[in-house]
Amino acid sequence: MTRTAVFLQKACLQHRYIRSRDSSNIVERPERLRAINIGLAAAIARLEEHPCETVSRGLSKQEQDADELSEAFGELQLTTASRADSLSLSRVPISVVQSEASVDILSHAAVKFVHGDIERDVYLQNLKRWALESRDKVNKGESEIPEGYSQGDLYLCPGSFDAIRGSLGTICEAVDTIVGTSQSTLGSSDGANKPSRAFVAVRPPGHHSRLCNMDTPSGFCFVNNVAVGAAHAHLQHNINRVVILDIDLHHGNGTQSIAWQINEETYRRRLEVEGGAPLGKPGLQIYYGSIHDILSYPCEDGKPELVQAASISIHGPHGQHIENVHLRPYTSAQDFWDNLYTGPYSRLIKKAGEFIDNTGGAGEDVLVFISCGFDACEHEFASMSRHQRKVPVSFYHRFARDVGAFAERYAKGRLISVLEGGYSDRALTSGAMAHLAGLVDNGDSGVDESWWNLENLVALEAATKKRRRGRASPTGPSPPWLARALELFTSIDSSHTLGPLPRAPVPASDRTLRERKPGSSSGRPSPATSPGRKSASAKSGAARRRLNAAAPSASSASDESDLTDVSNGPASEKEAEGEPAAPKKLPRVILKLGPAPPT
Repeated sequence: MTRTAVFLQKACLQHRYIRSRDSSNIVERPERLRAINIGLAAAIARLEEHPCETVSRGLSKQEQDADELSEAFGELQLTTASRADSLSLSRVPISVVQSEASVDILSHAAVKFVHGDIERDVYLQNLKRWALESRDKVNKGESEIPEGYSQGDLYLCPGSFDAIRGSLGTICEAVDTIVGTSQSTLGSSDGANKPSRAFVAVRPPGHHSRLCNMDTPSGFCFVNNVAVGAAHAHLQHNINRVVILDIDLHHGNGTQSIAWQINEETYRRRLEVEGGAPLGKPGLQIYYGSIHDILSYPCEDGKPELVQAASISIHGPHGQHIENVHLRPYTSAQDFWDNLYTGPYSRLIKKAGEFIDNTGGAGEDVLVFISCGFDACEHEFASMSRHQRKVPVSFYHRFARDVGAFAERYAKGRLISVLEGGYSDRALTSGAMAHLAGLVDNGDSGVDESWWNLENLVALEAATKKRRRGRASPTGPSPPWLARALELFTSIDSSHTLGPLPRAPVPASDRTLRERKPGSSSGRPSPATSPGRKSASAKSGAARRRLNAAAPSASSASDESDLTDVSNGPASEKEAEGEPAAPKKLPRVILKLGPAPPT
């Protein structure tokens, strides 16, 4: 297996919807990360079932010794890595990092490279202000999203700012871990045990977020996570060629527009150098390849510029390297794998190889990203994938495995996958499970695609069903892999720590009660209009005591209604004038008794 790091970020849970109490239609929700964690835990549990001799090829000598010791004790153990907030699993080359990284979006070089203005960071400043002022806006009955931006697929809260900063920080930390040449926090000083692949589970997603001189933000996205990761690799680690493979159901129009502008700038500088300008540092070149549904967002309205952008294929002219492939319906698994996957879908990786070959070949300056959305999964909500442009779950395993082989050939094995879309819990769980298995799979790791069949998914969902306070609890005896998955999920997931979200206050009602008329049986008389209220209350209390004495066991709903009428009835006019009132007639109470108990 190939050593892989999984990066989680607790701050991402703080991005929550506060505009209304009804969040039933909000698909971009914190619970997405919980579903992802279930899938990751299940993948690790399944991978751990393999014999040590199969797994040990990806482990260090120390880890093999620890594994043998674990076997001797007849149990699997978690060992603490060099980072206090990381877990290294003894039988598989996977490390789980609970990242606390964060960036200052107004000063971070990579963020400004992608989203900053030349003069000042207008969009980034606005984004920070929108998030911090969101609760005050909502409390006033206004939207926290400024007019002119989509109100349906964008939302913010004060915690969103920390989530965005945490997402970007975690991706930059993953880049530092995978690409950095210094001692890795997850490997030895010689780098031999440093992970070469990573999966970064962060939100909100980013591939619809475009440059500040265009329509940004959109489609749940506020900053472009993958583009910032690529810029960070370029600025800090001399990565000059980046391959981005986008497998979200929706076209990553934001990432493509950013790649286009970066490539345009690099191409212009190259022409200047050819004309005699100083050489300087090489510019960043990006290959962007996307496989998506052309009928879905952002192309669903048929706007020419969006449909054209999602269909373009250009390789070389004007320094551009873009490939777009449209998802197609399929009739069977064989049809998908034989005709689609090995046909048009394989062009995504093929064209990426041509990009590397035509720009200097394999080298130290190459890095591969996957913009990994799971919303094309066969288990996605029908409302999200309503054009039947789906892929089987195993696509996420095989694509990750094939891209891993591509990275081994061209990029020293360095591959970083970043979460984008995916909204159904089952789509997220199954997709994450298959994808992590594909990232560690070197083609001979014994991964069985039946791991994520429907029967196993249903069992996994039942075992991890959300219980009180958000924790999963065992439901009974389980297969070893399922029990282990639940144990791992409990150790890595933090969604249960989220407290209730304060909501906007309910505005005061402007309706008033009707003025009470004499003789009305509703409401309670006010002291100003009923001088005899005290005597009436006392009399009604006496009536209640007489009724209780007559029928102490009467407790039906109709009896309680009669009691209310007696105790709250208005005083008579004679009572109000200080004269004794005629005794009130008590309600008739009928007791229905059952048969006498046996003696």
